[in-house]
Amino acid sequence: MLIVDDVRKIYRVKERSGLFRSQWREVEAVGGLSFHMRPGKIIGLLGINGAGKTTTIKMCSTLLEPTDGTITVDGYDAVREDRQVKALVNMIAGGERMLYWRLTGRENLQYFASLYGLFGSRMTERIDFLLEQVGLTEAADTPVERYSKGMKQRLQIARGLINDPKYLFLDEPTLGLDAPIARQLRRHVKHLAAEQGKAILLTSHYIHEVEELCDEVFIIDKGRLIAHDTPAALTRMLAHGTRLEVEIPALSDALQRDLQKMVTQHGGTWHIVETPAQSWSVLLQSETDMTAPLLSLLAAHQSPVLQLRTQQPSLEDVILELAERRSA
Repeated sequence: MLIVDDVRKIYRVKERSGLFRSQWREVEAVGGLSFHMRPGKIIGLLGINGAGKTTTIKMCSTLLEPTDGTITVDGYDAVREDRQVKALVNMIAGGERMLYWRLTGRENLQYFASLYGLFGSRMTERIDFLLEQVGLTEAADTPVERYSKGMKQRLQIARGLINDPKYLFLDEPTLGLDAPIARQLRRHVKHLAAEQGKAILLTSHYIHEVEELCDEVFIIDKGRLIAHDTPAALTRMLAHGTRLEVEIPALSDALQRDLQKMVTQHGGTWHIVETPAQSWSVLLQSETDMTAPLLSLLAAHQSPVLQLRTQQPSLEDVILELAERRSA
């Protein structure tokens, strides 16, 4: 198990305080963060920009040392026993980083394999296996600069798996990928967790990706943990009743009065949403489901329903609301 226990990371930033003077200021990127990763599980680490996600991943993968607190991986301390930890972890970043473009795909993997102490037949077998796994066998001896974005990202996956890590960190892995390629990558990530038992930590700005993949989600703000649960449970935090949006061709004064009465009876709110079409869009929200009484009311007023949608809060709504609460 990978355990992050009360970890802090503080940077010293040099700032100019005058024409010829400067001073140092401490910036806390991560403050008292704790969580754990278990084999076969995918956890999401979410937060708005600057929340401390990438700093946390770099500390877990031994690229940065924490200022305080401890990170242990299968009992090894990530600072004092970093060589043992490096053999157990790896990182895959989005945006075509961490590859050498003038080398071929095979040469990239040979280089990274050598860093982990793989040589000879063990190296060859591992590279051939990974190239087949990510569908790059035929392009193995082609320079990476001639790869498409999807091919580069698949090679990144192979690079991240070169040491067969037990713990894998994915930092925006589908950044800039077309939808079909991103879908393939998500399927591969699921396979790594479910079939190979790898513990995976994912950061992503694509909330649907987190909702699809993650068993648990940790939401951080300014380096501090502010919420932790399953994606479904976190979205229920904002699911206070129902939100309905109905589009109708006309909105008379009498209908508005009756809508107000109905919404008041259900302890809800309503307002008109701007629409470019020649119609009216009304958004209603309450603690109870108003679908049936709304349709009955519209039928009584002989008002056709052009469209009726039930709106559900998303994980993105949860992140934004929690961040707003902390900044208020």
